[in-house]
Amino acid sequence: MHSSLDNSAFLILADGTLLEGDAFGYRGTVIGEVVFNTGITGYQEVLTDPSYFGQLVTFTYPELGNTGVNSDDHEAIHPSVKGVVVREFTQSPSNWRCKQSFEDWLKEEKVIGISGLDTRALVRHLRSFGAMNGMISTDGISSPNELLQKLKHSPNMEGLNLVEEVTTKSPYVWNSPSAVEFDQRMQIHKGTPYKVLAIDFGIKRSILQRLVSHGCEVQVVPANSDISSVLDSSPEGVFFSNGPGDPAAVTQGINLAKQLIEQADLPMFGICLGHQILGLALGGRTYKLPYGHRGLNHPCGTSGQLEITSQNHGFALDPNSLPLGLVDVTHLNLNDKTVAGIAFKDRPIFGVQYHPEASPGPHDADNHFGRFVSLMEERR
Repeated sequence: MHSSLDNSAFLILADGTLLEGDAFGYRGTVIGEVVFNTGITGYQEVLTDPSYFGQLVTFTYPELGNTGVNSDDHEAIHPSVKGVVVREFTQSPSNWRCKQSFEDWLKEEKVIGISGLDTRALVRHLRSFGAMNGMISTDGISSPNELLQKLKHSPNMEGLNLVEEVTTKSPYVWNSPSAVEFDQRMQIHKGTPYKVLAIDFGIKRSILQRLVSHGCEVQVVPANSDISSVLDSSPEGVFFSNGPGDPAAVTQGINLAKQLIEQADLPMFGICLGHQILGLALGGRTYKLPYGHRGLNHPCGTSGQLEITSQNHGFALDPNSLPLGLVDVTHLNLNDKTVAGIAFKDRPIFGVQYHPEASPGPHDADNHFGRFVSLMEERR
């Protein structure tokens, strides 16, 4: 045990691995699934992405905090992660948009961090043995042994429905594009907006902004919305958002998708968890990947058409479970040949496993928003 005055901190993994580092951010003890992100930029977007709810995110990039924190790059009002694992962080950010230092923001948002670890060794361990539960402790109250006993009784990510933790409590309308000038230049559509209803499983703000830039006005509704309330709002298209946890546990969302597929002839588009929910609604299955895909440079495509994509998911659709008479696999992740996109054969419905809004990441896949809009255009 160490006194609460010193700066030492522990990261303990469920397999008994113990790493000692330095405390930063908020002080305390927190349990979550330990995952890693390989992006070299975008720590702020990652930490505020609701899809990371319940996780301890390890960054492979060796120094975080260089550009500080600003309000424009948030994907939600508050961070969703449980904790942050870094090699080093800077106390002196330098960027013209910076409003606050990385550590001050983590303290304010009560996010617990550990620094000074060999993050490359940790990532190699997770790649070898899979993402697993872990615990960061920075308050000096319990010994590593006591912490490990606590950790052994925490639930695994499989079977967890975390959507109810992050979905909106009441419907709202979103009709503003990005505040950032570069994204405003990517404004594509002028004219009467398309009326899109978005089912919020943990939606990222930049997805809403890209839909608006492509000409949509978006009504965002809670994940537990029923089909009558969806159809009563007379949408021109339905969007199924990203979100955290095990997709197979999101039974209300799967049932809603199933009913919409059966009863409504509407264009539908799913990203990440939303894409998995479309597959599950057809009777498909999802399975947990050993350590997931979290990064900004995953090549996806088929037949010579390639997109470099931004990704964040721990589960994937099983291609053998999909009814091939009804749906095509349109994209594969070229790193491991997992399903990265599906499209219904004779319906205006499709999903992608990756993040075309690319916040952070490259804009190769932005065309999927245009694809969704053109399906609504055809029906006008």
